[in-house]
Amino acid sequence: MKVLSIEWLFNKFNNLKVLVIGDVMLDAYIWGKVERISPEAPVPVVAVQKRESRLGGAANVGLNLKTLGAEAYLCAVVGSDVKGMEFRNCLHKAGLPDNGIVDSISRKTTVKFRIFGNNAQMLRVDEETTNRLDAHEYQMLTERIKNIIERNKIDTVIFQDYDKGVITPQLIDFVNNLATKNKIPVIVDPKKNNFLFYKNVSLIKPNLKEIADGLNLPAIPATIDEIRRAVTLLQETLGTEMVLNTLSEKGMFMQWTIEGKTLNYTIDAHLRNVADVSGAGDTVISVAALCYALKLSPENITKLSNLAGGIVCEEVGVTPVNKQKFKKQAIRLFSK
Repeated sequence: MKVLSIEWLFNKFNNLKVLVIGDVMLDAYIWGKVERISPEAPVPVVAVQKRESRLGGAANVGLNLKTLGAEAYLCAVVGSDVKGMEFRNCLHKAGLPDNGIVDSISRKTTVKFRIFGNNAQMLRVDEETTNRLDAHEYQMLTERIKNIIERNKIDTVIFQDYDKGVITPQLIDFVNNLATKNKIPVIVDPKKNNFLFYKNVSLIKPNLKEIADGLNLPAIPATIDEIRRAVTLLQETLGTEMVLNTLSEKGMFMQWTIEGKTLNYTIDAHLRNVADVSGAGDTVISVAALCYALKLSPENITKLSNLAGGIVCEEVGVTPVNKQKFKKQAIRLFSK
């Protein structure tokens, strides 16, 4: 097997254009100090020291792609509200275009409020709308998707699904047909509601719970044999070329079909000081999509996605992968 040049790979990232479709959100943080318990209820009092808003959900995928050097386009829906304006401001600060973002007068911008006291997360409050888009919103979104694909040489499309109502079976069919027409691979990070509608995509990345929920299995797969059977059922059901199954602290399992033959590969997680797993899946799908677009082997897609996902788990809060840290560790990994 040809040795992968990490220098070549990271340079090639800079040439890629990726369209991300899905549920965007703001990750809002309140950082503070806890020194006493409230006299009103047995809960800690957080004295606020800092507030911060970050791009979350599908927008964090776009941010990961941008951080790695690719050109990212986002197609999503936000509310015509203050948080929607704040979301657009975060996009502008990150250097991401907002021409694919649709404003809705009937939906709230999804916000996840996280409260940290003494650097430990104490509470999360979600504000969101999970209803499906209405006909007008759907039309506007599909027009943005079509325009971006027609005006740019998109190398791959990512569905980043958080079950917030933006992605529907109708939208999946529309995008798949458009991608097939333009010979663009489709990469999916699925959730339960649309799980069985992602037919014939290039790569799908469920975790263990998602694969169990999506296939209505009696239990979450635990052993490698159970995982292999579940992934095989998934491939047979959806006609998917590759399945990248994230196994949390146990690593990753990849299975793929080539010339009628099914192969698989398992990799352990790297030993890390895990601070926060939020956003790790966004990083994994970003790296997997870039590597797939560059026609890397399934084994190398798995190695690099696993490595990047582990790196972001060492950071507190949702954050994109550090490109230089990722590159340095990838060089070390592939030199062994």
